[in-house]
Amino acid sequence: VLRHIMPLCISSLIIRVTLDMAGIILTAAGLGFLGLGAQPPLPEWGAMIASGRRFILDQWWVAAAPGAAILIVSLGFNLLGDGLRDALDPRSGDQ
Repeated sequence: VLRHIMPLCISSLIIRVTLDMAGIILTAAGLGFLGLGAQPPLPEWGAMIASGRRFILDQWWVAAAPGAAILIVSLGFNLLGDGLRDALDPRSGDQ
């Protein structure tokens, strides 16, 4: 079982975790924006966006910087998951 089934499961698990990280990051940022995430001494992207709402008209970059960080990291995890899926696909005959 470990020799035949586990190699197929491990690659799927790694790919699934990397693709789910974008959703996890967005969920954590949404909870932080609503005030339900990490408490103020800890830095949190959603809380940074919420505190930057007051300055959105004058200093838009205060809220845009954490939003851009969320976008870049989520996109990075999605691209990593796609690359790992292509590299670790057990059904491809290239390995």
